[in-house]
Amino acid sequence: MAPLTSIQNAPRHDKRNSLSEPPLNFLGLTHQWLMDQLPEGLFIVNTRWQINFFNHMAQAITGFSREEAMGKFCWDIFRTDLCHKSCPMRHSMSSGDTLVDREVEITTKLGQKKLVLVNTAQLKRADGLVMGGVETFHELVCPAADMVNQETCSIGDIVGVSPRMQEIIHSLPVIAAADSNVLIQGESGTGKEVVARAIHLHSPRCKGPFVAVNCSAIPDTLLESELFGHERGAFTGAVASKPGRFEMAKGGTLFLDEIGDLKPELQVKLLRVLEERAFMRVGGTRKILLEARIIAATNVNLKEAMRQGRFRDDLYYRLFTVPVYLPPLREKREDIPILVKHILEKLNRKFNKRIKGVDPKVMKLFCRHPWAGNVRELQHVLEYCFVFAKGALITQRHLPRLESAWVGRELDLPLGEGSTGPLEALEKKTILTALEMTQGNKQETARILQISRSKLWRKMRLYQISEVDFK
Repeated sequence: MAPLTSIQNAPRHDKRNSLSEPPLNFLGLTHQWLMDQLPEGLFIVNTRWQINFFNHMAQAITGFSREEAMGKFCWDIFRTDLCHKSCPMRHSMSSGDTLVDREVEITTKLGQKKLVLVNTAQLKRADGLVMGGVETFHELVCPAADMVNQETCSIGDIVGVSPRMQEIIHSLPVIAAADSNVLIQGESGTGKEVVARAIHLHSPRCKGPFVAVNCSAIPDTLLESELFGHERGAFTGAVASKPGRFEMAKGGTLFLDEIGDLKPELQVKLLRVLEERAFMRVGGTRKILLEARIIAATNVNLKEAMRQGRFRDDLYYRLFTVPVYLPPLREKREDIPILVKHILEKLNRKFNKRIKGVDPKVMKLFCRHPWAGNVRELQHVLEYCFVFAKGALITQRHLPRLESAWVGRELDLPLGEGSTGPLEALEKKTILTALEMTQGNKQETARILQISRSKLWRKMRLYQISEVDFK
């Protein structure tokens, strides 16, 4: 990457003095094989911008062997679109700042373009003398793309690879073909209305209207009129007759969301409508035939509500003809990558962008997050990221600062408290690798790292490394 001075004025590579500066003793570790165990690419440059270390993953990503890279100028090997403009390594070397998660496009030895995420930092001796710089990087690939080759089921906007979702998706066409009442149960945000719409669109009533009403969003005094309609003069303000949602859904589907919040008196009237397949407007005397299919949904535990006397048993069993239970997102985490891919495709069309996916670190976070708001929360988080994402990938810096905290333990970052850069992350990874190789033997680990046992213990406390991390 670019030197402190202009690239045009930089000395050209000369094999005779390319290694005139001694190799850097990075973090006090001399075992090259230990650095090769790191899951990220890493290279170190001296103050002349010559590569003094190039690990195994750096070779795999760039296509250049260690022998080809050693002694070369970094911009000749790590060929990026920023070398002549705003090189992250140049910034770190000149300012001492640590840069984290910068998107860079490199050109490999074979001419292939790759998008990588880089971290850069300045290397200094204890007396403050700058010795060079270090850069870690990993290729940006979207885990969701790997799901395409798996057995992915979908119907409408419903996608999933988990056994439970595949079972639901396979059963929806059968449910849609019938004309029975359906009760969809699941936590808020699991996609109950999405399932209801899919049933409607694949049913014989698909050419009719899909009318949705949220039973908890309409005041109790108005809900009866909203559902059944009213005649002129039925109550104060009823200056004209008005059809209700039951009439509006004629020939189609009526979706009653949050059915568990219905008051007892309305439960009685709804039960009568379902039994008689007819209803009357408020203030009316003429019966109107029910010509719509009823799909109800709730996030309330109706069995518990029945036990407490808040929901009628007979209405429950009338609605329970065909039950569908949607599991929360935390119980089907294997669906998260394919859901991310599906949502990103919709958001790309909405915002006219070309976001390819999310950084693997973000996907790992998504797969660990509790998702109290389920799929709806995931969709809102991704939409937030779309507002701020400028490149091809969504990274950690695009995530919102939520109450659930997207940092620290939730992110499973390899940093201890107070750590802010790739050097600390790299040191922790190296210590963990050595501990794993020695099966937790502290004396042997300290010997491999060429540090004292007491210093190893201090490092482990600093980075909060416990035995569960390496066993």
